[in-house]
Amino acid sequence: MPVSIVTRFKICGDERGSRAVEWPSVWLAGVIYAGWLALTYYYAALPVFLTLPLAAWLIAWHSSLQHEIVHGHPTRRRRVNRAIGSVPLSLWVPFARYRMLHLAHHRDERLTDPLDDPESYYWTPADWAALSRPARFLVRAQSTLLGRIAIGPFWCIARFILAEAASIRAGDRVLARIWGRHLVACAAVLIWLWAICGIPPWLYLAAFVYPGTALLLIRSFAEHRADAAVSHRTAVVETAPLFGLLFLNNNLHAAHHASPTLPWYRLPAWYAQNRKALLGANGGLVYRGYGEVFRRFGWRPHDTPAHPLGRAPMPVAPIPVGMAYAKERLAAAPDR
Repeated sequence: MPVSIVTRFKICGDERGSRAVEWPSVWLAGVIYAGWLALTYYYAALPVFLTLPLAAWLIAWHSSLQHEIVHGHPTRRRRVNRAIGSVPLSLWVPFARYRMLHLAHHRDERLTDPLDDPESYYWTPADWAALSRPARFLVRAQSTLLGRIAIGPFWCIARFILAEAASIRAGDRVLARIWGRHLVACAAVLIWLWAICGIPPWLYLAAFVYPGTALLLIRSFAEHRADAAVSHRTAVVETAPLFGLLFLNNNLHAAHHASPTLPWYRLPAWYAQNRKALLGANGGLVYRGYGEVFRRFGWRPHDTPAHPLGRAPMPVAPIPVGMAYAKERLAAAPDR
């Protein structure tokens, strides 16, 4: 990202400003949890055509809320934030573990790297060559948006849980403690679902978790692509009123990576102020909306599964000013 572009960004300093509590995010959390409690409690009385989309929306919305909380919102107290974000509505990923992985993802100089970026969908050439033919078929299918939606939830959840289990078996005590606390919280959620609401776990996984995860994968599908230039690896999806609300404006992904602690409700205005500089910096990697993403990549691959550069190269020059600023703000977030 050229310094001349970055210096034109209207960086906000402390993005939270003087607010000790970000009330839009607090109210959003209340809506999500109240909606989930009501939907699960009354699910038997509601028609399927209403229950299924609401269930998927709430699970994906909750994941978007957790993403906000990872970045230091909605209060300055980390224990309060953790309490808001740790309720495991999706069951399969511990909040503490997601926080660790996502903050590692924000090392922008390593974005898309198949080993250093925990959220990369790319493979090293060696790992790709070692995959079986059926596994390659499944991976290739997920390089299209429809394949990502249909297969992605099962693939992501299964691979994540198997990898976590392997690390715990290998003696990772930190992960063991994280998962121990997470399973206790999951037990509380399952007691509510099964004993109070009469929803068996398999039905909750099929009707809530799977479609909710599929919705979330729409957002992550085109967020990043491999490129030798660090600033060219992060995209923007504009004109997304519905999905923008669902994803809490994280569709403006280049803006989020440039200012990662800016709250979701301030991100559109910040993006509008800095749009020209951001799109100049990311090489014009912008989509007019998710309709364009569907048209271009619904049946066609977004990229090759094997990382086209082998591994994302380290930048030959120092990390640009905008990225350095993002890392500095991110480093401060865990202490809030």
